[in-house]
Amino acid sequence: MSKLSQLLCLAELDQKQLSDLLELALQIKQKPEQYGSALKGKSIALLFEKPSLRTRVSFDVGINKLGGHSVYLDQQNGAMGVRESVEDFGSNLACWCDAIVARVYSQKTLVQLAQSSKKPVINALSDLYHPCQALADLLTLKEHYGDLSKVHLAFVGDGNNVCHSLMLGAAILGMTLTVVTPQGFGPDAHVLLKAQVMAEKSGAKLTLSQHVSAAAGADAIYTDTWLSMGAKADPKQVENLFAPYQINTAVMQRLAVKHFMHCLPAHRGQEVTSEVLDSDNSLVLQQAENRMHAQNAVLVSLFS
Repeated sequence: MSKLSQLLCLAELDQKQLSDLLELALQIKQKPEQYGSALKGKSIALLFEKPSLRTRVSFDVGINKLGGHSVYLDQQNGAMGVRESVEDFGSNLACWCDAIVARVYSQKTLVQLAQSSKKPVINALSDLYHPCQALADLLTLKEHYGDLSKVHLAFVGDGNNVCHSLMLGAAILGMTLTVVTPQGFGPDAHVLLKAQVMAEKSGAKLTLSQHVSAAAGADAIYTDTWLSMGAKADPKQVENLFAPYQINTAVMQRLAVKHFMHCLPAHRGQEVTSEVLDSDNSLVLQQAENRMHAQNAVLVSLFS
């Protein structure tokens, strides 16, 4: 595959690059011993403004498995833009590190880091996108269904960063994606437009609805927390508004959907019941494992 220079958003990739990245992730997962020296001599900064379990551990362990070294930086080192500017953070990290993985509040921060460091920057989550999560999700669906252009995925809940990245990934690969959100909680208009343009090129089918019934017949149904980390809203109001969008056994059966997906952490009894989350048809732990393999594919591609 063609070498990546960064990964701030899936929209940076064309269909071949995204398909090749998923194939590489499968290879790394199946034959990890072949990639044990892929990052030999490389040091990767893990820069986290937000707390994390899956993202931090999957990158840290993944970089180690590829023969590289990671250094973790959180807000105890001083908030970016407060103790020193984002640009100074980036230019200083560039003196020692070969790439920057950043989990940040604002997409703008990632752009500033990339421009100031002139080193590869990987988006480990921002307010707009979560490309590494979407890559893991697409990898998981690929393992179950093969040809992703024949897959119908439904996303139910808040039109957030995960939703945005799934929209872009589906649009690039020619998938069918149904997005179901309460009124006022739909995806960002600019991201939607970007995805629609890509969908026209690939033949993907993107549908937006406010009715859970629109997800009927999907291969998998995906949901996320109702209130994204750091979002400012009244939790009680949000819970009341989103209650009809809960994924439970009755909904799964009524819609005739086989698989359940969630990026985690999940709020059991809110967006999903424990019965569905822990069921045999839940893919959540496979998604979590695939975070590492998908991210390793990005890292290998950056330094291949």
